[in-house]
Amino acid sequence: LNTKSSSTKFSMVRFGNVINSSGSVIPLFLDQISKDGPVTVTDKEVTRYFMTIPEASNLVLQAAKMSKGGEVFILDMGEQLKIYDLAKKLIHLSGRNIAEPGRPGIEIVEVGLRPGEKMYEELLIAGEKLATPNPKIFKSMEEFPNLEILEPIMADLNEAIANNNHSAIINLFNSHIEGYHNES
Repeated sequence: LNTKSSSTKFSMVRFGNVINSSGSVIPLFLDQISKDGPVTVTDKEVTRYFMTIPEASNLVLQAAKMSKGGEVFILDMGEQLKIYDLAKKLIHLSGRNIAEPGRPGIEIVEVGLRPGEKMYEELLIAGEKLATPNPKIFKSMEEFPNLEILEPIMADLNEAIANNNHSAIINLFNSHIEGYHNES
């Protein structure tokens, strides 16, 4: 869309997990802890990036200010954190112990990855990190198809959705989204 519009600049921001936002794992863990567990994690080795609500809001405002059009803006969120370690810390910060053989406490249970879920996050699929005037924010110019290629794909996707054709949706994703591979 950015290439079609002369009056509107289109750009994107890439968020990590926004702490205490809708869908954040932290309120879920705190709720599970308040109910004496168990605390559920998908896998002990899963890692994710985290950012605060003010950081997320600031990223959007900064991206709007810096955008020339077509960029992806990303906050430097430091290293990824293990979700399992986050669960352990929240249990301890709640004044509780982690259950161990012969010692009562809150149990941490692995429930397995959901379909399509990754062990770690990738902030960029393609493209390189480029500096911005803000040293905590970088940008990238990722590859994207032109609208003449994208419009028929979107029409096929809309038809597959209207027909509730899950296999067609997955096939379209597998064929046209870089980095997406689902064999279901």
